Amino acid sequence: MAGRLKAPTGRYGGKSAEQRQAERRGRFLDAALRSFGGAPGYRGTTVASLSEAAGLSTRQFYEEFRTLEDVLAELHLQVNAWAEEAVMAAAVAAEGRPLAERAAAIFRAYAANVTSDPCRIRITFVEIVGVSPRLDEQRLARRARWIDLICAEATAAAARGEGAPRDYRLAATAFIGSVNGLLHDWSAGWVDATLDEVVDELVRQLLDILRPREQEPGGPRSAQ
Repeated sequence: MAGRLKAPTGRYGGKSAEQRQAERRGRFLDAALRSFGGAPGYRGTTVASLSEAAGLSTRQFYEEFRTLEDVLAELHLQVNAWAEEAVMAAAVAAEGRPLAERAAAIFRAYAANVTSDPCRIRITFVEIVGVSPRLDEQRLARRARWIDLICAEATAAAARGEGAPRDYRLAATAFIGSVNGLLHDWSAGWVDATLDEVVDELVRQLLDILRPREQEPGGPRSAQ
């Protein structure tokens, strides 16, 4: 389809056209979260089945989106935005706490948000992978935001004397890869562990990255 159909204008039922459009879009995204993140998954969903799940028509779908890929793209960004909001709130709440406590609180806030719904896990770590070059680029761009956040926390810790002043980007990239891989495999049932155990392991990895170098095995402190 070359473009979206024109949405109706004017007020109806006490709501403006913009309000009705926002409600329709929200219903499509809610239905997509369940369909893409559960059964039948993104690749098994059609415009007709998604519209039926949302209680709307295919015509209304094309008033809001061009393709199902557009829906998945928006949903992926939304799930990540929810997690980022949780992380930012945890960072504010943990202000002034020691590095280990602060880092653990921030990551646990992320994990609690993204794993609060199995559908969010699948959207973030499973369904988005390999769909198209466009979505691969979006996924990597969103990953880069998380890497930047870890690097900013590490740099701030170093400035406070709680961490080593070094370039953390490579370590942060490796950690995000661990998060994506482990939560993907856990979601697929390939990891024999509880979600709490998975999160605990990832917290340990994060703290190992942020630990000052003199506290690492073989460092000056351990050699004394």
